[in-house]
Amino acid sequence: MTEYWLISAPGDKTCQQTWETMNDLTSKQNNLSTNFKFQIPDLKVGTLDQLVGLSDDLGKLDGFVEQVTRKVAQYLGEVLEDQRDKLHENLMANNNDIESVDNKKREHRRRRAKSRAVPNGRHHRGHYLEEGSTSCPASPVERTQETNASAVSMSAPLMHGLCLFGCACDGCMVMDVDPGGGGGHALDLETTTGGSEEDDGSPTRTDLVLGPADLPTYLTRFQWDIAKYPIKQSLRNIADIISKQVGQIDADLKTKSSAYNNLKGSLQSLEKKQTGSLLTRNLADLVKKDHFILDSEYLQTLLVIVPRSQFNEWNATYEKITDMIVPRSSQLITQDNEYGLFTVTLFKKVVEEFKLHAREKKFIVRDFVYNEEELAAGKNEITKLVTDKKKQFGPLVRWLKVNFSECFCAWIHVKALRVFVESVLRYGLPVNFQAILLHPNKKYIKRLRDVLNQLYGHLDSSAALSGSNLDNVDIPGLGFGQSEYFPYVYYKINVDMIEKV
Repeated sequence: MTEYWLISAPGDKTCQQTWETMNDLTSKQNNLSTNFKFQIPDLKVGTLDQLVGLSDDLGKLDGFVEQVTRKVAQYLGEVLEDQRDKLHENLMANNNDIESVDNKKREHRRRRAKSRAVPNGRHHRGHYLEEGSTSCPASPVERTQETNASAVSMSAPLMHGLCLFGCACDGCMVMDVDPGGGGGHALDLETTTGGSEEDDGSPTRTDLVLGPADLPTYLTRFQWDIAKYPIKQSLRNIADIISKQVGQIDADLKTKSSAYNNLKGSLQSLEKKQTGSLLTRNLADLVKKDHFILDSEYLQTLLVIVPRSQFNEWNATYEKITDMIVPRSSQLITQDNEYGLFTVTLFKKVVEEFKLHAREKKFIVRDFVYNEEELAAGKNEITKLVTDKKKQFGPLVRWLKVNFSECFCAWIHVKALRVFVESVLRYGLPVNFQAILLHPNKKYIKRLRDVLNQLYGHLDSSAALSGSNLDNVDIPGLGFGQSEYFPYVYYKINVDMIEKV
């Protein structure tokens, strides 16, 4: 099941207690769902008016970003064509640049090859260390130190284990397998943070997806991307950054898809003419120079399409269709299941008359002039289009993969923004709520909903009216415009991008 529920509930004495209470009732005791803490940073709250207006705008942005994300996934499937069965493995998400990860892999292989030539430079599994280095050059730690120095304290002792690329160096740490996320991996670092109003003062775990990770893994290990969406910015500015980013991807997708589709269409059109019925297909690859009378002042060779059922009639009557036809000049070049391609030579001045009378007998004269230069140019055009398509295929697939990841990550950040805004509007200040991601057990969805309503029903008694009168009420900032309303903040996330393709 690819459906997840992103909810939030107000903190009790601590948000940890909120988490433990909900997790005990839904997961540990009843096995109704698999639950994950959904980490949302301390964002700038702003004024009530700003939150109410932003709530509506985030709903529209949510729909737009999801639409573009699915559009990119759909087009990637179209581009893959015969390899469409590999679409799922190409739909990955990561805060890190996919291409930079590929570069790290290449660097890792290069240094491993170098280490084989320098035995003294080996460590653990044979990785070469630069002089003075204490970790693998492709280690996640190196990347973590570069990109997350402000958010992650590296004072915790490093554990030996496997890095993303199979290393066991000092700088690589254990990769925990996500129990419900499809087998993806994420790196866990124990960090000591300054704490917030919703934590209990204990160390929090920061899960960094070093992927690219499959979509469930990215979602269940979600980590706010501070580099792309600075938390010091206002909520409105963060929403605008996402809107501009995804809008640009949408515009670029239209341009790139249009260019590729035009190229693909031209190629398919030419390829279609190379096959199919003799009535429509290109005849250039079927005829030879020997089939024609060329450079004659008076004579011309025509190509005639004759139904197979009329072959005998053609052979018996073609010389009599009009005057001035060269006797015994017709020969069968080729045939398919329905028609045969014949030649006939006649005087140029009776060509139009011959075409008219031949049509009356259901013999179709194809307009064709044998010109070796034009025929060669036609073949070269197909070759050029095939080459151009192959050249564009790789970069286009790479662009689609990278920007699908960008869109999907942006979409989940919009969900995080919506949860934050709705939680503040519902539960008030100071900010004190716990966001939780639930992966429902398909068999117990109704029971899970009942347990959640029992647990949080006291937050809003009007939720009992959900599905009746409130469906038609749209109160900005309180989520009543949704088709479903519950006493807790709730958003559904479906990570199956193939299902709706």
